[in-house]
Amino acid sequence: MPSRAAGWWQFLKIETLILREIHVRLKSSFETSFGKIWGRRILLVEVCSEGLSGWGEVTAGEGPFYNPETTDTSWSIFNGFVAPLAIGKNIEGPDDLPALLQPIRGHEMTKAALENALWDIESQRCGVPLATLLGGTAREIACGVSVGIQSDPETLVSAIEKELAAGYQRIKIKIKPGKDLEFIAAVRKRFPALRLMVDANSAYHLEQAAHLKAFDAYELMMIEQPLAWDDIFDHAKLQAQMRTPICLDESIHNAHHARAAIELRACKIINIKLGRVGGHSEARRVQEICRQRSIPVWCGGMLETGIGRAHNIAMSSLPGFVLPGDVSASQRYWDEDIIEPEVEVTSKGTIVVPTTPGLGYSARRKRIEQLTARQQVFHGTGAQVSVEGSVRR
Repeated sequence: MPSRAAGWWQFLKIETLILREIHVRLKSSFETSFGKIWGRRILLVEVCSEGLSGWGEVTAGEGPFYNPETTDTSWSIFNGFVAPLAIGKNIEGPDDLPALLQPIRGHEMTKAALENALWDIESQRCGVPLATLLGGTAREIACGVSVGIQSDPETLVSAIEKELAAGYQRIKIKIKPGKDLEFIAAVRKRFPALRLMVDANSAYHLEQAAHLKAFDAYELMMIEQPLAWDDIFDHAKLQAQMRTPICLDESIHNAHHARAAIELRACKIINIKLGRVGGHSEARRVQEICRQRSIPVWCGGMLETGIGRAHNIAMSSLPGFVLPGDVSASQRYWDEDIIEPEVEVTSKGTIVVPTTPGLGYSARRKRIEQLTARQQVFHGTGAQVSVEGSVRR
């Protein structure tokens, strides 16, 4: 990690925290095994420190379906516990924050948004791109795309044709019982050489192992999280019966989980999501454990705005991220993003990693203000803490 120039090192002061809830609508619905999404209620965290602002995004969903966190629980936990523990504190750097928030068990997505915002500020203080500060080396990252569950195989094939025309290097399709083998077969027949993976979002049980083993016939890159969201043990039993690599997502909350999954042979690939593992500090630990054990990793997406997407780009530049991630263009999901410039994918299916200090993208404050439904502001100076909030009806 780059070090600060000698003579001007100082503590990182968490002076002001601003939590905003914005409401944004997707360009089209997105369906997974646990439901269909049309719009998002997203929490943004802004940290102010000595004239600098850093941004992070809470990647929790509106309901407790991917994991226990939701937009509303994150709002409550941030206001009641995260902000009071952090506001007014001086820390040496962003990787000190997990220790500061250690009394709070779980709620990784809520804590990650604050930590990631601090990494944004730290990269500005150091005068280097966030990717460089984290230890990233890639100048551009390979992009894949996730396609939601479709009504029939023909519609799915048509949707994939559009994504491939946009240049994406890998396609992931969401599946669930009743909408799996027939859909996979149709895609493979139309695209014999396609880099294809499937994501079950915990829709199956170990008793369905024989059915899942039939997936081996379609030369998939991986099947992601087929079994329970909090399971590692049964995934090990399933992987022993399948040739298709299992990729774990929901089950991996930290480096300890990653090491356990690898040693139990529960998976051959791990998806790293910044929110799920608690931020950049833990993501780097997971990445290093996987790299040492030759387990490929990639970056998963959570229908983020450009702020969350920018953090994903930086993380994906780290060594070990050898598979195309779910980091796609802003225009794929939003008519208008909240950053500028918007994230764009090149004709060869890559995103160029920013080379300017910070995220490499600027928050569009006017756009964010238009979308804000409520906000809470924490000011901290020494022992004095003040709170102000507003709700837009």
